[in-house]
Amino acid sequence: MQRRPRLRLMSLLTLAVLSGQAHAETVHVAVAANFTAPMQAIAADFEKASGHQVLAAYGATGQLYAQIKNGAPFEVFLAADASTPAKLENEGESVPGSRFTYATGALALWSSQAGFVDDSGQVLKSGQFQHLAIANPKTAPYGLAAMQTLVKLGLNQAVAKKLVEGQNIAQAQQFVASGNAELGFVALSQIYKDGKIIGGSAWRVPAEMHDPIRQDALILAKGKDNPAAKALIGYLQGDKAAEVIRAYGYQP
Repeated sequence: MQRRPRLRLMSLLTLAVLSGQAHAETVHVAVAANFTAPMQAIAADFEKASGHQVLAAYGATGQLYAQIKNGAPFEVFLAADASTPAKLENEGESVPGSRFTYATGALALWSSQAGFVDDSGQVLKSGQFQHLAIANPKTAPYGLAAMQTLVKLGLNQAVAKKLVEGQNIAQAQQFVASGNAELGFVALSQIYKDGKIIGGSAWRVPAEMHDPIRQDALILAKGKDNPAAKALIGYLQGDKAAEVIRAYGYQP
């Protein structure tokens, strides 16, 4: 007679656990390459807080846009610009009203060598380098910002033969990290953590040297019925995500 209440309690606990698992969903996210490290940290925190799972793919914004248009199963998109999400919105590829700016990015000129890059970017004018890495300016907003900076400095023609172009900002950073390029334009978030540059030397490019790098996110049409997609967008707008975003040199 004494076992029945205990068995009933165990059954209720089992049902509660199974119920929680039943409500956990997986959300497929397309993420601009510059936001890789912050997104990995945010996704881990989000999964612990919500029970949902994040499956993220990283790449150049233009490439991710093409994949979305070709039917890739992405449900949330974190771009490196504002114009691409706006375009998807106008094309009916997103959930109306879900678009917002999750971060404003910063551009940096970086070398893996300590002392190679001065704090005002004069190394670009010295010409004492053989290769300058940038992301593809046609598909990567940080690559476009890099070209705008070179034009602003009047150096676009002078360094044209030294440019090494990566498919996205992650590849541009890898060129510099591996030593295949002495320096390159990267996202500040790739070389910055908790208020300081991580390794090498860098110049934080003033914001007025290029168009603002406003990064927008939205829920794509494929995610309209996925509660995990809505939950992730909500989490990205919260205080915990903002702390991570600031830690990597962005403005939330």
